[in-house]
Amino acid sequence: MDLEDTLLMMPGPVPVAPRVLRAMSKPMINHRSAEFAGIYTDCRGILADIFQTKNDIFLLSGSGTAGMEAAVGSVAGSGDKVIAIENGKFGERFKDLAALYAEVVPLEFEWGLPVDLEKVKEKLEEGAKAITLVHNETSAGIMNPAEEIGKLAKKHDALFIMDGVTSLGGDEVKVDEWGVDIAIVGSQKCLAAPPGMAAVSVSEKAFEAINGMKKRPYYNDLKAYKKSGDKPRPETPYTPAIPLFYALQEALHIVKEEGMEARIKRHRALSEAVRAAADAMNIEMFPQLNEYSHYSNTVTAMKSPAGIDGEDIKNDMKKRGVIIAGGQERLKGKIFRIGSMGIVTGRDVLSAIQQLEIVLNKRGYIDSVGAGTEAAARVIDRL
Repeated sequence: MDLEDTLLMMPGPVPVAPRVLRAMSKPMINHRSAEFAGIYTDCRGILADIFQTKNDIFLLSGSGTAGMEAAVGSVAGSGDKVIAIENGKFGERFKDLAALYAEVVPLEFEWGLPVDLEKVKEKLEEGAKAITLVHNETSAGIMNPAEEIGKLAKKHDALFIMDGVTSLGGDEVKVDEWGVDIAIVGSQKCLAAPPGMAAVSVSEKAFEAINGMKKRPYYNDLKAYKKSGDKPRPETPYTPAIPLFYALQEALHIVKEEGMEARIKRHRALSEAVRAAADAMNIEMFPQLNEYSHYSNTVTAMKSPAGIDGEDIKNDMKKRGVIIAGGQERLKGKIFRIGSMGIVTGRDVLSAIQQLEIVLNKRGYIDSVGAGTEAAARVIDRL
């Protein structure tokens, strides 16, 4: 398989712009220098606009999972209760991470089902130091009600920790307005940078909790990141992945050039185009929605057609040069997923849909090709 001719249409890692790749070839610099401080400050400033926050933002050399662990490990410890909302793989991960540090109160829903806000309210009324939520659960293709949960957390004086790994930079996220105390994003998703970086925003309320902790993670200690970030020459507490900082800075400049309003509009239109194509091919969406949940605007999760394994669809697409995602763990074989995040274009989506139609036609699910592509094109043409 020629990687340069492969179309990457999965929910991360995503395609990276050539100028971002070139940025990584810059010479190494001293990570305690004014030059690095300038890069760090520039990234933090652009990210603050993306997060829509006045809170502190820190950059960790690690994936989104590192940011998740930094969040729960820095604010919760033995004897603390953390409510962990789960309706997909990454909600489960948040639950497992929290269990390493604190007493977890699981609030589990079947993967792909909406979060029941009444049950969230009931758990919060019993008392908790923090509550975790995956805003955009890519494993199931569902957008969870962050704003509503933020209101409930504030009412019950619980810290609200939100995984925005696959929504920040591609969809509307209002960290301050929604009352998010700690929000996390990963570099390799909507920001369209290489994997290996996480950004974390931290509120004053969260820092009060952090400062009161006797034990915290070592490498992912947010107190250490604040101490280093508050220096006259801002830096990270430990040696950063300098080439990834170069890449992230360039990717953030691309985000700034496009503008968040246009970027959100593009992401929403491309995901709508995938859903329109699926509908035209009689493919059912996987997640079930209520009035507070929505389909993800960065990845579309679809049920595998009757008699066809989702893994076979994924493998057939790979043979045709398009990389999509299957289902994770209990959803393996039952669904397949097409990502539309980062710098993905309408042409990319149309190419992926065309190949999907051919795959489904060869497997006898659809009689002819074209309806899905036409449906997607009608949505994309509105951009």
